[in-house]
Amino acid sequence: MSNRPRIISLGMSLEASVYSPAVTPIDQFIRSEGESYFALYPFLQAESPLRTRSDWTALVHYRALPGGPVPAEDYRIMTETLLAAVHDSLRNDGPLDGVLYDIHGAMSVIGTDDPEGELVARIRRLIGPDTLISASMDLHGNVSEQLAANVDLITCHRLAPHEDAALTVERAATNLVERLLGPRRSEKVIMAWIAVPILLPGEKTSTRVEPAKGLYARVSQVEARVGVIDAGIWTGYAWADEPRNQAVVVVTGDDRAVVAESAELLASNLWRVRHDFEFVAPTGTLEHCLSTALVSSARPFLISDSGDNPTAGGAGDVTSTLRELLRRPEVVNGSVDMVYASIPDQSSVDLCVAAGVGGSVSLRVGAIVDNTVAPPAEMTGTVEHIAHGDPAAQTEVVVRSGGLRVILTARRKPYHLESDFTRNGISVRSADIVVVKIGYLEPELFAMAADWLMALTPGGVDQNLLRLPHQRINRPMVPFDDVTVTPDLSARILGSV
Repeated sequence: MSNRPRIISLGMSLEASVYSPAVTPIDQFIRSEGESYFALYPFLQAESPLRTRSDWTALVHYRALPGGPVPAEDYRIMTETLLAAVHDSLRNDGPLDGVLYDIHGAMSVIGTDDPEGELVARIRRLIGPDTLISASMDLHGNVSEQLAANVDLITCHRLAPHEDAALTVERAATNLVERLLGPRRSEKVIMAWIAVPILLPGEKTSTRVEPAKGLYARVSQVEARVGVIDAGIWTGYAWADEPRNQAVVVVTGDDRAVVAESAELLASNLWRVRHDFEFVAPTGTLEHCLSTALVSSARPFLISDSGDNPTAGGAGDVTSTLRELLRRPEVVNGSVDMVYASIPDQSSVDLCVAAGVGGSVSLRVGAIVDNTVAPPAEMTGTVEHIAHGDPAAQTEVVVRSGGLRVILTARRKPYHLESDFTRNGISVRSADIVVVKIGYLEPELFAMAADWLMALTPGGVDQNLLRLPHQRINRPMVPFDDVTVTPDLSARILGSV
């Protein structure tokens, strides 16, 4: 009989914009459990220290590409599946010592304001008050008071872009194991929670630049204090409209005074720089960005088509940018080598596959899910490349029209890696201009861009938040309101219930 603590892991991860007409049904989630879940993280492999020091069971985890809200019935099915798995684990294997709650934190569900908080509250009722729950989250997630009150330990990313995503899960797992094996196992962890009335897009809070760079540097300094276990700043998710959508600071530890003072320090620092946040790159209208890129000598010149970014929740098939590119004289006459990634459109992909490489096609592309901004794009061109087998896109085709190569996909897919392009026969480094549906550039694209602009285009994740009809967030809220009075930033001490 092992004396090692018994831990289960489970969760659901989705970032969902309520301003996208898309929905994210259960069939768009990838389900992993057992070794398929552990395979996601090297630190949870069979012989890793975290695995060998505890008895781990990976229950169900659902993970989906960002998109629109989850239908109520699909959410019910997923939550009932997760809760049934916890119930069966308790019945078959006995009491639990710990739970790794691996979530994103910005899931939106039709008819439910706080899906992750609601789920963990139901898990807490099943497992009782003494089992420790350690939550791992995206810094763009939302930490409601309900969520915080039902976990013992919590942490989030400290980098945006999220180059530390796996490190965040490892930290959450390590904090849990260390607590379960440590001398203070039976003592309740102290948690200080502070809501800060700021709600900004990730493209204004990137840790590549100030003030977020300095703010997040303070997090690790606070974590190093005696009496502190972990600290985090959540900037929240800007494209949903729920009372929980706001920035939050959480610090956990064993010294009440230090934990509270540390949380208040981080919150006051965040509030002090509330007006200093700017976009991580120079911005402008699409017309401005294209005109600037065309006269620039920097190659490749990258442009972010930010309003329909599929990794922030956009539907991915808004066509306004593609329609503009297709009418540009430099594209029509082929004097510029331009790449556009991407538009999901199964029917257009099927026509291209039927035509084959070298075949001519006439297509009506996109605006199948999100036609609120622009109608489908009319294009004629030549099929240059067909690729099968990408797990997200399924099938990818490259269609050339004049000087523009457009990547079309059977299913929505973000293009973040150089290999995403080379797999499709495209050398990004040799192109003149590359337009990508993205917000801030992910690391590989950022490294290869000779210059970069972010186009403030319309869509489900419009960077201009004031154009969106937020009605249910707590007010006043920066930047929606001119907040002249410093809010109450004193720590609320929470404990798992």
